[in-house]
Amino acid sequence: MAEITASMVKELRELTGLGMMECKKALSEADGDMKAAEDLLRIKSGAKASKAAGRIAAEGVVSGFVSADGKRGALVEINCETDFVAKNEDFINFAKSLAQLMVDRNVSDVAALTEMALSEGETVEAARKALVMKLGENISLRRGANYETEGQLAMYLHGSRIGVLLDYSGGDEVLGKDLAMHVAASKPVCVSSAQVSADLLARERQIFAAQAAESGKPANIVEKMVEGRVAKYLAEVTLLGQPFVKNPEQTVEKLLAEKSAKVNRFALFVVGEGIEKKSDDFAAEVMAQVGQSK
Repeated sequence: MAEITASMVKELRELTGLGMMECKKALSEADGDMKAAEDLLRIKSGAKASKAAGRIAAEGVVSGFVSADGKRGALVEINCETDFVAKNEDFINFAKSLAQLMVDRNVSDVAALTEMALSEGETVEAARKALVMKLGENISLRRGANYETEGQLAMYLHGSRIGVLLDYSGGDEVLGKDLAMHVAASKPVCVSSAQVSADLLARERQIFAAQAAESGKPANIVEKMVEGRVAKYLAEVTLLGQPFVKNPEQTVEKLLAEKSAKVNRFALFVVGEGIEKKSDDFAAEVMAQVGQSK
């Protein structure tokens, strides 16, 4: 059997972007043949992607793109398993290319996006699998939003973990940016109280009623307490009801009236929001991998 040197492993790592042990094993199986080892790793990449798909991907990035005329824009969340991969340049560029593709092809469904071709010619799914092979983690396209408007679009990205796409009419670009930043900071669930679901509102009202009933006050007072808490809740979760972050003395609704502007809709993505992260015993995981390598 040919001797597998450190320089050979290093070269294969540079060719494939895979881990040292994987490259060393492939070279051993290929009896030191660099090309055969590279081909072997590529052949195995499909199996690796399938295995990785079962792991929880709660890290990642939010990326966005707005057309030059400001009328079309998209927001996308791409997930991975670790913050380390989320900072990888290839991973970040993949997310950026998807946001632009969503605008160019006018799609918001990430499932439909997977079969579309990137500018390099390969499909989104092929590019995703190649990244899984190179970075060694599960990578998933979680969600996207694609807006086309007769008004204006504003986008705000807070680093790579929070993204806002806001559709508004009236006002100017400064107002649009301020509103998008406000959404990122205050995280409303919808624009107005009319958009809060009846089920959610009924649930909150029931909770408030139970809390107020414990006060022992008369029914008419309890009713007023409940209505007061409902009003406060709606102000907290709706964009129009929230105090404007740059001027807490003024609500967003009053700001918009002052500027003769209107928010039509917005999308707010926070990386990993709603994904249950798996809590692992890191030491146990390392020992398990050591045991498997023996």
